[in-house]
Amino acid sequence: MQRLIFVNRYFFPDHSATSQILSDLTFHLAGAAYEVHVITSRQSYDDPQAALPARETVNSVQVHRLTSTQFGRGSLLGRAFDYLSFYRPVGRYLAEITQLNDIIIAKTDPPLLSVVAHFAARRRGARLINWPQDIYPETAAVLGVPLMRGPVGSALVAVRNRCLRQAEATVVVGELMARRVKTLGAPTSRVRVIPNWCNDEAIRPMARQPNALREQWGLLGKFVIGYSGNLGRAHDYGTVLGAAEILRNATDIIFLVVGGGNRFAELRTAAKARGLDGSFRFIPYQQQEMLPYSLSVPDARWLSLNPQLEGLIVPSKFYGIAAAGKPIVVIGDPNGELANLVQDYGCGAVIKSDNSRLLAQVLQNWSTEPQTICTGDARTSNAR
Repeated sequence: MQRLIFVNRYFFPDHSATSQILSDLTFHLAGAAYEVHVITSRQSYDDPQAALPARETVNSVQVHRLTSTQFGRGSLLGRAFDYLSFYRPVGRYLAEITQLNDIIIAKTDPPLLSVVAHFAARRRGARLINWPQDIYPETAAVLGVPLMRGPVGSALVAVRNRCLRQAEATVVVGELMARRVKTLGAPTSRVRVIPNWCNDEAIRPMARQPNALREQWGLLGKFVIGYSGNLGRAHDYGTVLGAAEILRNATDIIFLVVGGGNRFAELRTAAKARGLDGSFRFIPYQQQEMLPYSLSVPDARWLSLNPQLEGLIVPSKFYGIAAAGKPIVVIGDPNGELANLVQDYGCGAVIKSDNSRLLAQVLQNWSTEPQTICTGDARTSNAR
C-alpha cells in the first residue's frame, strides 16, 4: 500500500489552524484505508513545554513526534531556534522511514519545511507535494524579519523555487496564491487550489439568545463585533482600534477578541492605554468543543490582512467564521482574496486599511438593523 507522510510542526490535539486542517484530512484518509503517517513536534502552539507522546496512533494515523528546542513564540529569536532545531531531526527521520514511491506532503510550519522534505524525497525515491499555507521567505521579508531581504533571503528563494519546480504538485489555499507560485516557477499543470475548510457539521448558524457564553462574557443586550483566533503580525488592528475610539460613547457596541498571538496582547494594552476597556472584551483560546458556541457569540466578525501579504497568506479562520453565518468585515486590500470572497457571496463589507471612520459607520448601521443570519444574500453593501 502506498504510504502518505505528512510533515507539520503541530498536530492533534493542538488547536492551531494548521494542526486542525491537517488533523481533519489525515483522520479522513486513514478512515478511508490509507496508511497515514504524521511527522510533527512534541510541542503545542501555546505550550512549547507540552512534551506530547513521542509515538502514538490516533484515529489510525501513526504519529511520530520529534524533539526540538522549546523557546516558544514569544520572540523571533526563540522562534528561529525552534525552527532550526526542528529541520534537522525532520530531515533525518524522513530519510529513515521514507520508502520508494511514498508521498510526502509538506506544510509550511516551520517556514520552508518543503525544502527539507524535497531533499528527503529525492534521496529515497519518494514524491513530494507542497501544501503551503504561507509563502516564505517573502512573508518574512514583508514583516521585516532580519536578513530576509538580502543575500540570505535571495538564496532561500532560489532553493524554494527549485522545490516548486520539481514537486509532484503544489496545493495552495487561494487563487492569488496560485498566481504567485506560478510566477515563482511552479508548473501551471501541477498547481491546485484547495481552500481551507472548517467542520461545518459542528459549526453552524446559531440563534443569539440561547448562547450561554453571551451572558458569561457580559454581552447580553450588546451588538458584538468579534475576532477569533491568532492575531499576529500579519493582521492589522489599528483600523479597529480607531473605530472603537470613534464609537467610544456607543456603549451598546462591544469589540470581542477571542484567541491569542503577538498582537492580541498589543491590542489589549493599546485599548487600555486609550481608556477603551469598556469597549473591548479579551478572551483566551477556547477548547475546540466550544468553538461552535464562541464563533456564534458575535453579531458580526472582522478579519484583517496586511495588503502587502496578499497572495502570500490566506487567513484560514475565514471559513469557520463564514460557517457560523454572521456578516464579515474584511479590513485590508479591497481586491484581496478575502475581499473577493465577501463580495462574491454578499456576506459582509470590505473596508480599506486605516479607514476607521467608515468601519465605525458600518458597525453603527449594523447595530440598528434586525439581527438576522447572513446567508449570502448581500445583506449589507460593500464599503470601501
